[in-house]
Order: sequence, then structure tokens, then C-alpha cells
Amino acid sequence: MPVLQTCLAAAPPILFLLFAIVPSSLANHNVKVMRGVASVFAWAVFLCAILNTGLMAQFGAVDKPLFRLTSPIRLSPGVYLDSLSGLMLLLISFIGLIIVNYSIRCLDRDATQGRFLKWILVTLGAVLLLVVSRDLVMFTLAWMLTSYSLHQLLTHYPERSWATWAARKKFLISRLGDVMLLAALGLTYFCFGSVEYSEIFAAAQTIQAEDTTESVWIPIIGSLYVLGAMTKSAQFPFHSWLPDTMETPTPVSALMHAGIINAGGFLVIRLSPLVSLSHLALDFLAMTGAFTALLGGVVMLTQTSVKRQLAYSTMAQMGFMMLQCGLGAFSAALLHIVAHSLYKAHAFLSSGSVLDTAAGMRTTGGRISSGLRSMWMLPVALAMAIGICAVTVWGFTADFQSKPGAGILNLILTIALTQLLWLAFSSGSVRLAGWGVIAAVGVSVGYYGAYLLTDTALATSVSHQTVSPSLFDSLVTGLVGLGFIGIFILQATTRLTTPGPRMRSLYVHAVNGFYLDVPARRITAWAWGHEGPAQ
Repeated sequence: MPVLQTCLAAAPPILFLLFAIVPSSLANHNVKVMRGVASVFAWAVFLCAILNTGLMAQFGAVDKPLFRLTSPIRLSPGVYLDSLSGLMLLLISFIGLIIVNYSIRCLDRDATQGRFLKWILVTLGAVLLLVVSRDLVMFTLAWMLTSYSLHQLLTHYPERSWATWAARKKFLISRLGDVMLLAALGLTYFCFGSVEYSEIFAAAQTIQAEDTTESVWIPIIGSLYVLGAMTKSAQFPFHSWLPDTMETPTPVSALMHAGIINAGGFLVIRLSPLVSLSHLALDFLAMTGAFTALLGGVVMLTQTSVKRQLAYSTMAQMGFMMLQCGLGAFSAALLHIVAHSLYKAHAFLSSGSVLDTAAGMRTTGGRISSGLRSMWMLPVALAMAIGICAVTVWGFTADFQSKPGAGILNLILTIALTQLLWLAFSSGSVRLAGWGVIAAVGVSVGYYGAYLLTDTALATSVSHQTVSPSLFDSLVTGLVGLGFIGIFILQATTRLTTPGPRMRSLYVHAVNGFYLDVPARRITAWAWGHEGPAQ
């Protein structure tokens, strides 16, 4: 069965990457053939992923080299299929199937649809190769190929000057990420004498057991991988490319926000046994992720464009996912990737109907209650949210508090449920309040239950190190918690009171992203020799 599993895992990226050899002109001249082949291949890849999931559940993980090289380095490219890569393979193939079929309808009668489908499939193939690769060399090549093929999609309509400008900005940030990843790859080979996951993870486990993490190279390697992941997942200060890449066709936005942007998180989770050896890297990632989540959340609330709202929403969600990685909650981070990918694919592909929904909400919305009622409902909502979380944890009879980052994740979930219940209770409608309680219980049970399932599935795939937090770790956790509490207070204040001059000033800065993209714009202008997309 390992041979069959290897073939089923290797087939999806190979099938999609074959389209790279098809000339774009030929694809455009034979668009009907491209449409048919693309749809058939997308279905075939999805079926391969389903079969592989069943076989892996029955026969276990696979670490199978396809061939061996001895020069210039010892390398055995092949397939590394465990519960982590198997779940991601299933997720990507499912989203890819939806996006490919949507693209066939979305770009119908477009003169360049053949070229578009070609690069959609190549991009999906690169992402799938990244997921199933068994060594860092193949991972890095797939990482770079993903950036290159996405660049072809971002510049699909060269006459759109702003799209080209945003693609150039992303191109520079991606090259910086490539440098980080290549440097980390070289140092990993220098330290461990191998680039294969199995050997690196075994060595990392030995280092952890012998408590020899004082080596100067471990924090450097971990930090380089973290920085590389940050460039791909739009973390501050590498985030400015994401909101600007909105002039691309909708399927590209869906693929980018539901798939490719998760590659940074997958990198950290995949290499969690190695990255977890560095407290410095994890603390830095937690702080950066939290700041990115808070920044994206604040700016998102001020955007008037649906796509830019979704872009800053993705930025905030990726920040929260990176926060989970930084706290060592890798299972929770993977659960976040799966949930966010499915949601964001649906959100972008249905973005046209979002306008109608928003119009309906504006007609029936408004301030649903007086400030006085809302103020009194807030402590009630907070108490009920705490109670729901506590009862849910007790009902699952699991020691959640021993899980990495449990305290801060419980705090964030409590804040989210408080917001939900507060809105429901402040409505003045008993029916809406009842549905709010049901929804809060459902979210709590669903989150903790899904987390337990994911944690069990990834028992042998990610790091589960339980190390005593240092004083600095506790300080980082405290600052992150205060940040999320501060955002909650800010939202409550704007809802209960009329915005004053300071709040209006904050709005102006937030709607412009606090001008944090200025350095990236200047560097892009310097690199291409002109000041903006219109020139």
C-alpha cells in the first residue's frame, strides 16, 4: 500500500505542473480543450486526495523517496505523507476543484481564458508539491514556483496598472522571503547534515531530550524560517502587498486568500519540531502575529470596499494563526487554516452577492439598542461567555489548560463569544437573544471539539513539546492578552458612545492603513524607476 499511497500523493502536483509546458498562445487558441482538461484534472486530483485520506487512515503515514542523489548534497526527493500533509492535500484539492470550475464560468468568452486556466493549475500544482515534499530542497523549489506562478496570475491583465504595481510590490517581498528560506535551508544542512524531514525531526527530538538548545544556530535557523513564513502570510511589516492585489480576477483572489497565503503557516507547522527549539523565534512570531491580527482587525472595520475588507480580514486571520503558532498551539493553528480557507474561498467567490446582503442589513440594521441597554448587557454577556467556555471544557473532560497557549486562546474565544452575546442581548428581541445563546454554545462546542480531533490527528505530525515558560514568555503572553482586551474595549467604546475628535482622527489613520505601506511603496518605486502605477 505505501506504493499506491505514494502514487496517489505524487500524482496531483505532477498532473497540474504538466500544464507549465503548454504555451499560453496554444492554451488560448484551444480554450475548449483547456476547459475540459482542467475540469477533469481537478476532479481527478480531488479523488486522489480522498483515496489517500482513506488509505492513510487504514495503513498509516508514508515517507517514500522516489530517487536518490549524492552530489552536490545527499538528497532523496519523494513523498512525505502524514496526517498534516494528508489533510492539507485534501483541503487544497477541494478548494482547487471549486476555483477551477468557477474560473471556467467566470472568464467565459475571455480571449485569455486558456492562459489563465494554465497558470491556475500550475499554481495549484506548486502548492500541492510544497505540501507533499519530503525534504527542504523540494519544499523551497515549490515555494519559489508558487510565487512565480501567482505572479503570472496577478499580472494576467497587464493593462491594469494598479494590479501590475501591486504584483511588483509582492514580487520584491517574495524575493526577500526566498532569501530567508534559502539561508535557513543552508544553515539547516550545515547544522544537521541533512535536508530530509525525518532526519531533521529526529535530530531535533534528540536536542530537545538532551536540552542542548543553547547552540547559537538554533535561534538563527528558527528565526529565518519564521521571517520567511511572515513574508508569505502577509505579516507586519510584510503585509502591504495583500490589500493592494485586489484588481486581479476573483478566482485569483480566492486562491490567494484561501490557499497560497496559508503557506507561511504550513511552513511553521511542518517544521514545528525544529522551530520549537527556539523560544526567541516563537516569542517573536507570537508578538508579530498578535500585532498583525490587531492591525488588520482595526483597519478592516474602516474599509468601504468589499474586497479590501476581505483582504484585511485575511491579514487579521493570518496574524491570529501565526499567534497560535508562536504560542506552540500548532494543532489550533492548522484548524484555523482549514476553517479560514473554506470561509474565505466562499467569501470571495460569492463577493458579488455580499453587496446585496449588506444592503439588506443596512435597511434593517442601525443601532439596535440604546447605549444604556447595551452597557448593562455587556457584563451579562461576559459572564455567560465565561460560563459557556468553562462548561464546554468541563464537558469534554480534557485537560485543555495543559495545551500550549491555552490561556490566551481561551481568553480570545471568551472575548469573541462576549461580542456575539452582547449584540444578541442588546437587540431587545428575546428570539434573537435565544439564537445568540445557541450560536455561542455551538461555537464553543464546535471549537473545542474540532481542536481535540485535530490535536489527536496530528499527534505524531507536529511538535507537542511542553516546556516551562520563561519570564519573557509570560510577558509576551500578557502583552498579547492586553492587546486583544484593548481592541475589545475600543469596539465597546465606539458602540456605546458618540465618536469624539480623537476617535474620528483614529478612523482617518485606520482607513489609510496607518500609512504603514509607505516604505514598501517607496522601495517598489525605487526598484522599478517610477513613483506609482499610473506612470
